[in-house]
Order: sequence, then C-alpha cells, then structure tokens
Amino acid sequence: MSTTRPRMVRVVDSHTGGEPTRVVIDGAPDLGGGSVAEQLEVFRSDFDAFRSAVVNEPRGSDVMVGALLVPPQDPTCAAGVIFFNNVGYLGMCGHGTIGLGVTLARLGRIQPGNHRIETPVGVVTATLNPDGSITVANVPSHRKAKQVRVDVPGLGQVVGDVAWAGNWFFLVGEHPWKLELSRVEELTDVTWRIRQAVNSQGYPEVDHVELFGPGVAKDADSRNFVLCPGKAYDRSPCGTGTSAKLACLAADGKLAEGTPWIQESILGSRFVGEYHWIDRAAGVVAPKITGTAHVNAEARLILDEADPFCWGIRT
Repeated sequence: MSTTRPRMVRVVDSHTGGEPTRVVIDGAPDLGGGSVAEQLEVFRSDFDAFRSAVVNEPRGSDVMVGALLVPPQDPTCAAGVIFFNNVGYLGMCGHGTIGLGVTLARLGRIQPGNHRIETPVGVVTATLNPDGSITVANVPSHRKAKQVRVDVPGLGQVVGDVAWAGNWFFLVGEHPWKLELSRVEELTDVTWRIRQAVNSQGYPEVDHVELFGPGVAKDADSRNFVLCPGKAYDRSPCGTGTSAKLACLAADGKLAEGTPWIQESILGSRFVGEYHWIDRAAGVVAPKITGTAHVNAEARLILDEADPFCWGIRT
C-alpha cells in the first residue's frame, strides 16, 4: 500500500454547445514559468501522466478536453492556459476558451469585458459579453492548400482544404455523407480514414477532419461534423474548426469581411463567426467566434497512487 498522501486537484467542469471542458484550478504540477509554449513542453515531457489522470477514464472520457491554468508570461494577459485531451495537447481550443471564460467568471476572476489569454500558439482575446456569451478572437488563421485530392482506402477520392486556425484541419465540403447524429459511428469511421490518408499523403500535421453540409435550422449557414485527434467527435461546432472554415470562405471570396456565419454542430448547437482581414494578399484572417457555455460541476479529483488507475487508462 502506498504511503504517499493522495493529491487533491480542484477542477471546474463546463460544456460549450455540448462539448465538455475541465479547467484545472489547483493541484497541478509546477511547470517552472516562462511562456505558455515553454510550459507546455515541460508538461508534455515531465508530467504527461497528470494529463491522462485528469481527462482519461476512469475520471474522464475520450471526449473530455482539459484546460490547465498556468501563469502567463505576457503581463497583459488575464491567464495562461494549456489545452489537452485523451491523447495529447492542443495548440488552441475555441470551445475550451469559451468554457474557460465562463469558469473564470463564475470564480469571480473576470468581469464583463475583454480579457487576453496566453496559449501555446499565441494570445487570444475572450470577451465576456453582457448576456453571458463569450466571443473569442482567435489566432491569425489561413488556408495552406486548396482542393487537395486524397485517395482514401474504402472510400475513394476525397477532396478538401488544409487550413490552420490554432490546430490543423482538413475541411471537406463536397461529400456523400449525411451529417446526422444517428450516423455518428459511420461519420467517425469515415473521418478517421480520411485523416490517415491525409497524413500519409503529404499533410502529417493535420489532426482534425471536418465535414460540412447544409444547416438544419433555417438561419444556419452550415452544419459540421468534426473528428478530434483522439478519435472523439466534437459536440460543439468547434471554435478552431469554424475559424478554419472562415479562412477558407474568405480566401474563396464566399463570405464578406465582418459578415456573420452561423455554424451548427452535429448536435445542432451553434457558434456565430466572422472575420477581418489581416493580410489579404497572404490570405490571413482574424476570426472571431461567439458561443455560450454552462458550468455543470465543481469537484476535487483524488489522485491516489494506491489506485492502479490513478493516472488514467491510456490506450
């Protein structure tokens, strides 16, 4: 039996459009300071078991996204954050930033207004609006490659765009699959096959695959299905994924600067996005995503090394 005293980890859980975020408030390892990008490298190399303990079973699930609060290096930032999931780390997370915003508001750490957040891929701004929604001004986003043709075993040729918006995406607009919640298993299999093919045929950096179709609600511009790196699907419309879509729409001249774009998730939850040009010639845009999140739990996780699954179940 271990004589080590169990570690207590304070967390606040929320969901953004159905997609969970677990914010670690207290009890995390000391990452030594520096930029959030530098702290991420320490987290990844020295404390990956803590990541697994927080989000993996038996305390979490494949769909859970963690958000570790860390000290920002940038003194203008209200917080620093490292996002992580069941298999690793995320550069940015749009739904997670919205969840972080409502969590910090609940804790009394922020008030309505603009708040800069340092992430491993740059500073974003989370605006707590008077109605409780959060607007995230994401990192500069762009399309890297248009109409990439990929041969997918069992599916044939699939065509999509490769874009960056804090994470790397392969976005597919023309396809035969119906984006319905009842077809989640089929859609997961399809997008996982696409990701493997995209990675092996020239774009190993892509870790998210996004299928688009027409919106179901009359005022929705689009519905999506997003496969995340650990093979779970995004219950929200995906903040970085919507940002990537905005970058592609801007590059194609299909959405005017400042025009709202209503993006539905596979559940029917929604984000409202818009963009402004940073560099029109280079195709770089500044996306903004607005959504709502709801805090649904405050808890203390118990990390007891006498527990054989203290550090989570890792596959």
